[in-house]
Amino acid sequence: MTILSRRPPEPVASGEEPSHHSPFEPLATSPRYRAPRATIDPDRSKTWLRRAMPIVMSHKRMFITSLVLSFVALVLQVQIPKLLQEAIDNSIYLHHVPLSHYVDLVLGLAVVAGISGYISRYLLMRTAYEMEFDLRNIIYSHLTKMSFPFYDRVQSGQLISRANSDIRSVQMYLTFAPSILVQCSVAVVAFGYMLSISVPLALVAMIPMPFVYLLGVQMRKSIFPVSWLIQSRLADVATIVDENINGVRVVKSFAAEQRELTTLAKGADRLQWSYIKDAYIRAKFTPTVQNLPQIGLALVVLFGGWLVVHGELAGGGAAILAFSLYIVMLQAPFQMLGMIIMMGQRASASSQRIYEILDEVPTIVDRPGAVDLVDCRGDVRFESVNFSYTPENPLVLDGFDLHIRPGETVALVGRTGVGKSTVARLLPRFYDVTGGKVMIDDHDVRDVTLVSLRASVGIVLDEPFLFSASIRENIAYGFPNADFADIEAAAKAAGADGFIGELPKGYETIVGERGYTLSGGQRQRIAIARTLLVNPPILVLDDATSAIDVQVELTIHGSLRKLMEGRTTLIIAHRLSTISLADRVLLMDAGKIVADGTHAELMETVPLYADVLAQGEQELEIRAEEQRAAAAARRGEPGDADIDTGGLV
Repeated sequence: MTILSRRPPEPVASGEEPSHHSPFEPLATSPRYRAPRATIDPDRSKTWLRRAMPIVMSHKRMFITSLVLSFVALVLQVQIPKLLQEAIDNSIYLHHVPLSHYVDLVLGLAVVAGISGYISRYLLMRTAYEMEFDLRNIIYSHLTKMSFPFYDRVQSGQLISRANSDIRSVQMYLTFAPSILVQCSVAVVAFGYMLSISVPLALVAMIPMPFVYLLGVQMRKSIFPVSWLIQSRLADVATIVDENINGVRVVKSFAAEQRELTTLAKGADRLQWSYIKDAYIRAKFTPTVQNLPQIGLALVVLFGGWLVVHGELAGGGAAILAFSLYIVMLQAPFQMLGMIIMMGQRASASSQRIYEILDEVPTIVDRPGAVDLVDCRGDVRFESVNFSYTPENPLVLDGFDLHIRPGETVALVGRTGVGKSTVARLLPRFYDVTGGKVMIDDHDVRDVTLVSLRASVGIVLDEPFLFSASIRENIAYGFPNADFADIEAAAKAAGADGFIGELPKGYETIVGERGYTLSGGQRQRIAIARTLLVNPPILVLDDATSAIDVQVELTIHGSLRKLMEGRTTLIIAHRLSTISLADRVLLMDAGKIVADGTHAELMETVPLYADVLAQGEQELEIRAEEQRAAAAARRGEPGDADIDTGGLV
């Protein structure tokens, strides 16, 4: 089975030095999506808006076209009051021009303005969704690069909230704020027409505007902290919901539904208080900001009437009518002013929450000059390795030394908490060692590219994760283009083909979220098949058969032995049946290897080894009993049930 490939090197002309080799790629590489045209500016000293401008400018053609057409449509609308004034003067009073002439002009302007507005709106919404697409992919791409320590300390609900509601807030402001500003700019055109009619009357109409500006500034200062609070508490509620859904089995096991509902209610109450505070600020400022221009309209009628009575306003009543229509046009932008202020403050708060993620730097990255790990032989060494998950915590591994020769199968045994799974996590560089080094084929794992390293090390965890997809897609996750015959062969090797064949749709059966529509043993067998399909030269089984009953485990041992031939395998085990697969057994205690030999040798010479095995068997029996009870409960059966039912449970 072919597992890995590399892009062929680019041809070079005779006498030229070859360029740096093309990147290593697993054969499982999927077709690439359309990458965002730009990304967030990494300069933290800039304002949030300037940092987001590369995203906006990457769509500038469509966006500017939308804004120009919007401006054209609004300018055409501004012509209508002027035409009405001329119609009253020239057609109704003086009868110089037929009234139908102005009717045709108004209808023509309305049609052209409508078409321009339609195209503008379409392009604006398309730009908005493309910006949202870019922002989501930028965040997700960044999250895929983040290291495991980042996910150890960040709540998933916070990430989900920032990748959804916060992105929407930023997207709406980036697209609709310029559109609203264009509408406000049309107020300048309207004001120009007002000046052409009467300078004193135009200045009187503008008297309330400075107060609108001052109120807007005060409104912005009041809304920002509340906007931040709303987005933060939305994330808190998302976190509570996410944890309760993912931990529903724990919640129900302890009959803690009411307690969790109370926790959610408290979070919802805090969010409600934030929304009410936001509504109070809006109610306090928005009506005043929106209605101050009405004072301008009253002043126009009052002062304009005085000018008409004293014969100082040309056009008389027609001029006042046109002025009134212009004032009405000015009201719309000022009504939107309050909205744009609120959108801006919420977008500012949301952007800072997004930048908190994007400004995080991955800790596990390729070193400069990292090389690809190709043609891996599987020679594994841990040399004086020290490791702690955080600087404040004690060492999990302390002077850990281990050498696994190519093609050798080694079982790692020890009490719970001695660091066995940590060894498995350091091998593919999920974490970096605190001291010492991990070597594969005489390469420090920190000196090889991550993608080639992880393509060479296959891991099956004790708690397998399945995606909400078909069983076939789950097995082929690391090799999407695999032939069905290879998928089926991997499933047979893992002992999964039997129960898969009994499912209604076989390999096309969709599993529920995390695979919970299957039993624990079934999930583990699919996870084993998923790893075997990519045929890695180094295989790590981290208690991978813990949820499989002994009889089923024995049936797959023959296949595993065959597949382990010529492959370096590290087995983290508790069961004697699993340990029997190993060429030698290593006993861990206090973060280091304390004994090395065959199972028989350790049983005879190391009392701790026998104690560890006895404790491990007892823990496995307890776990199996719990899983049997859980499986029976899901099926609604009163008695014990085998966790491997051969079908959906």
